[in-house]
Amino acid sequence: MDSLAILVAAGSGERMGAGRPKAFLPLAGQPMLLRAATAFQAAPSVEAIIAVVPRAEIDSARALLATLPKLAAVVAGGARRQDSVAEGLRQVPAEFAGLVLVHDAARPLVEVATIEAVCAAARETGAALPVLALVDTVKRVREGAVQETLDRRELAAAQTPQGFRRELLVRAYADAERTGAVLTDEAMAVERLGIAVRAVSGTVRNRKLTTPDDLAWAEDLLMGEDRRGTGHARIGTGFDAHRLVAGRPLVLGGVRVEHARGLEGHSDGDCLVHAVCDALLGAAGAGDLGGRYPSDDPRWKDASSTVFLAEAAREVAERGYVVENVDATVIAEEPRLAPYTDRMRMRLSDCLRVPPDVVSVKAKSTDGLGPFGRGEGVAALATLLLKRR
Repeated sequence: MDSLAILVAAGSGERMGAGRPKAFLPLAGQPMLLRAATAFQAAPSVEAIIAVVPRAEIDSARALLATLPKLAAVVAGGARRQDSVAEGLRQVPAEFAGLVLVHDAARPLVEVATIEAVCAAARETGAALPVLALVDTVKRVREGAVQETLDRRELAAAQTPQGFRRELLVRAYADAERTGAVLTDEAMAVERLGIAVRAVSGTVRNRKLTTPDDLAWAEDLLMGEDRRGTGHARIGTGFDAHRLVAGRPLVLGGVRVEHARGLEGHSDGDCLVHAVCDALLGAAGAGDLGGRYPSDDPRWKDASSTVFLAEAAREVAERGYVVENVDATVIAEEPRLAPYTDRMRMRLSDCLRVPPDVVSVKAKSTDGLGPFGRGEGVAALATLLLKRR
């Protein structure tokens, strides 16, 4: 948690033709501003949200966002987008040294994964934004005549959120104000300083809703997801294997299994939990187990792997996903695991905070084939389905 989000919602929305700022218009029964803010509420890296709205809508916005714990301020915007962003920046505490994300509330279907990708890139480089590759041929047109065809491989459509180290964005905006530059987005302000901005992959879903046709497109998208009953689904797979060694307890699926040997590993070596954890993290686009709990970190020496799974499950839930089902297979010649699989299933369901019938654990042997068939170790495979809450 090292980022603060400024939601820009101060535009009049004239092209929407609804007689009210578009950020307050309902999308499938929920105002666009609330939908966008909810995504940032669910993003683990975001610690506070500042909403910039038309002065006449301040009270409405405060009431609309009152249930979001991360809401820090609601302020009036300016005449131009860059004026509104500047107003939001003034609300950021001077001592805040993290990232500032700027997002258009008119992109209400932004996903937590996009927010986190921008944060990760901005931490590395200081500046990042999501972009979408162009699929149409692009022409330069002047006075109704085509002047040239541009190479679309070098072009992309900019999206938000755009993330920057606070001091960099403040400096870029101060320079733009001093020189009278008109900005179309925050990346442009930073580019003017000669600083590169990292591009990460955007999504079609993160479309800016500007016209009634855009709003109808978003309504159709959400209604289609509701009809399918699957929302935004993601599949992850995991695999892990450990050698059986003397002098170690055998733990699988968080359950102690009676055996003369246990699994080698920095933690408890629980390859079943490791496989499920990697499947969970993979489905959420959140990295892998080794990157989070490295084997050279003394904190995790002999630690229970269920701690890793419970923490990953908590983070994935904060990103707005629920576990639909888990199917796991343990591969071992010995010991006989059938008497333990039901307890493993119950333990995994506790860690994932899902009903036991969501989890399946099977035990298989290789009939003497390969290292697992020779009893040298144990392996586990897992497949997991996440669904957008």
